[in-house]
Amino acid sequence: MVQDKDKVKAASKIAKTSTQLHLRVAEVRNDTLVLKNGGVRAVLEADSINFNLKSEPEQESIIAGYQSFLNTLDFPLQIVVQSKKLDLDNYLADLKSKGEKQQNPLLQKQTYEYVEYIERLLEYADIMDKKFYVVVPYESFKSQKVSFFGKVLARLKIRELESDFVRRKKEFDQLKKGLESRVNTVQAGLESCGLKIKRLETKELVELFYRSYNPELARNEKLDDYTQQDISQV
Repeated sequence: MVQDKDKVKAASKIAKTSTQLHLRVAEVRNDTLVLKNGGVRAVLEADSINFNLKSEPEQESIIAGYQSFLNTLDFPLQIVVQSKKLDLDNYLADLKSKGEKQQNPLLQKQTYEYVEYIERLLEYADIMDKKFYVVVPYESFKSQKVSFFGKVLARLKIRELESDFVRRKKEFDQLKKGLESRVNTVQAGLESCGLKIKRLETKELVELFYRSYNPELARNEKLDDYTQQDISQV
C-alpha cells in the first residue's frame, strides 16, 4: 500500500504539459486499460481480409456472420483504424545479418543490394501499414451514473487524488470479470466472420500508446523494456 501511495505522489508531480493529463487512461494493468473514471477497456487487434477476392457465396457468408454478430451485442464498441508508416527496421536488420553469414559472394552482394534498394524505397516513398483495433468497454456503476457535465469536468481535472487510485484498485477485479465476458463475445463473433483476433497484452498496449503519441521518436528509440517506462510519460 505504501508503494501505491508513492506512485500517486510521484504522478502528482508530473508537469502540467504532460500528455498523460489529457488522456482518459490512468494506467495499464493485466492486459487492460484502466480509465480515470474507473471504467476499463480491452483492445483487440483484427487482421484484415480481402473482401473483393472472395467468391460471392463467401462474401454473403461474411456479411451474414457480421450481421449476426452485431445483433448479439448489447453494449457499444469502438472500431479504430490506425495508419502509420511501415516499419521494416527489424526485417532489414535480419537481412543484413543473413548477408554477413552468407558464404557465397554473389548471394551476399545481392542481399546487400536488396537491403540498399529497400532503404532507398522507404526514404522516398511513404509505404503505409494499416492496423484495425476493436475497443471493448466496461464501465463502473459510478461512471455510468455521472452526468454529461460531470464527465466534462472529470476530463478537465488536472491532478488525481489518492482516493481515486485506491477506488480504481478496489473495483478492478470485479470490472475485469464483466469485461472478459464481453471480450469473449466480441472475439467469437468476429472470428465467425473469418477474422483473426488477438487481444493486446500489457506490453503491446503500452507500445501502442508510445507509438501513437511519439511516432517519430518511436522509429528511432524502441520501447525495449516497457517495465522501465511510466505510461504517464508516453
